[in-house]
Amino acid sequence: MTMPELPEAETICRSLRGRIKGKLIKAIKLFWPFLLKDTEPEALLRWTGTRLIQIRRRGKMILIDSDRQETLLVHLKMTGQLYLAPSEVARDKHVRLIIKFDDDNLELRFRDVRKFGYIKIFETPRENHVDPLNRLGPDPLDLSAGEFISLFQGRKGRIKSLLLRQDFLAGLGNIYSDEILFRAGINPERLTGSLSQKELGRLYRAMIFVLAQAIKFRGTSVRDYRNGLGETGGFQDHLRVYGREGERCYRCRQTIKRKKVGSRSTYFCPQCQPLG
Repeated sequence: MTMPELPEAETICRSLRGRIKGKLIKAIKLFWPFLLKDTEPEALLRWTGTRLIQIRRRGKMILIDSDRQETLLVHLKMTGQLYLAPSEVARDKHVRLIIKFDDDNLELRFRDVRKFGYIKIFETPRENHVDPLNRLGPDPLDLSAGEFISLFQGRKGRIKSLLLRQDFLAGLGNIYSDEILFRAGINPERLTGSLSQKELGRLYRAMIFVLAQAIKFRGTSVRDYRNGLGETGGFQDHLRVYGREGERCYRCRQTIKRKKVGSRSTYFCPQCQPLG
């Protein structure tokens, strides 16, 4: 089971932005109080009458800003879904929150089968001091090649494990780290300190390309992920290594392997990504 990563969170924001930006909240229904983290139910219900002014992304998380100078943070975790649905469509038992608007019959729903996801409210100006936002590294899409390469100075450990650290780069997870490393031709077990400047440059270009393509195809729907309109993504049809254990590599025709790297299942091609 995979957690939505940067492309999925970005796709949700893009699909919702034109439809909820500027909307006035008419009513809020909270069906599962434990959805809230570091936030009292009253703080959420006070958003009734609030106007939404922006929806944006930080790492894998979704932020909804209001005209109250408050922000609603949504962390989808493993099975969370944030999407619009007509109010006449019956909600199932996994819908934890509904936000209704004043000028149409669409409502914003948060659905989560496993109940790992959460939301929290904070004062917008305090964003950089709020957990977990205060622990995030830079966004991969905001970095130049030089800035990206400089992040690796003094870093140790295996490259796959480092890419998964949200305090190093915000937004990468298991799917895209595997795809990026494959495109760059770098073995996931390579020690970070062994990578040359040329290899790091190749890694940067692979990262920008893979993330851009994943966003273009609206993310990867392996199981639960849907965008803000309830639609599946399409990048699962373009995966080169992730989830393809035992299949032939599209590039060299060797067999894709899977092994644990830092307790995470990792897919790679031994021919295209040699360890030596």
